[in-house]
Amino acid sequence: MANAERVLNRTERLFALVLLLQNKPNLSSRELARHFDVSRRTIFRDLRALTESGVPLTYAEGGGYEILDGYQLPPLMLSAREAATLLIGAEFIKLQPDPSLRKDADGVALKIQQVLPDEVAAYVVRLRDATVLDPYWLHTSEATEDEQGRWYELSEAVARQRTTMLDYYVASRDEVTRRKVDPLGLVYYSDHWNLIAFDHLRQDIRNFRLDQIRWMRVLQDVFKKPEGFDLAKHLDERGTGPQNQRIVLRFAGQAYKWARKAVPAKVEEERDRDDGVKEVTFYFENLDYVARWLHRYGTQVEVVEPPALRDKMRDHAASLSALYA
Repeated sequence: MANAERVLNRTERLFALVLLLQNKPNLSSRELARHFDVSRRTIFRDLRALTESGVPLTYAEGGGYEILDGYQLPPLMLSAREAATLLIGAEFIKLQPDPSLRKDADGVALKIQQVLPDEVAAYVVRLRDATVLDPYWLHTSEATEDEQGRWYELSEAVARQRTTMLDYYVASRDEVTRRKVDPLGLVYYSDHWNLIAFDHLRQDIRNFRLDQIRWMRVLQDVFKKPEGFDLAKHLDERGTGPQNQRIVLRFAGQAYKWARKAVPAKVEEERDRDDGVKEVTFYFENLDYVARWLHRYGTQVEVVEPPALRDKMRDHAASLSALYA
């Protein structure tokens, strides 16, 4: 059994080694050993095994190993666990509001199932039939025909660095504005997709909700990313931006246990008070969004600051009171 396990692990490593060298050539034996957490001697033995099996390995002039262009791996091979992970991931994508994403997810799932061995395919089908991601999802979408496919178009614009024109609805002013933007990344928050882009009108990097885009057109103009821009770093630093406001909340009981998963920003501070209340601090720019998010927790949450957010919560409570008076 131990010998069989070692063979399986090595087979997986050889497969991963080919994928790695095809996507990131010119890696040295030391770098490969560090990546796979094995000795350089093991890497040399693996490289020799690949060469003997017909993989066209070569050593680049600049140092490091690479695979000659044109080599293709055999048909896709997935373990039951890997196949299940991909197909359940496709089911998550089908919960998205964009119908084009759901259609693509169905196509991916079908292709994966077609290449699986019968035993693995049967396993995946049993798992899929016994897994429900959202029992109350009605499999409907309010997206118009013009709105469909927006995520895919913007992902192409991000990847190809193409400037894009938007007609964007600004809820705070109840108006639609024309924007020329350079798409830099796509981010999914708790319930919607957002485009992070350089806004030519504001001369700054801004956030645009995809469901607030009324019309868009990807142009042929190619833009350059702002020097040193990193999407993850940008999102982490948003709390220090001038448009953000300091938000302090106090959660009672077990409410924060559930709210913590949906906080729309990096939590700067968490403090346990003597009365059992959790005080939380973070920075965010959209107070309307925060107010809508907090309503679900009712009297289990109190807004400490800013005053503008307290006003929004009070006005909403007054509206509810008037409705049910």
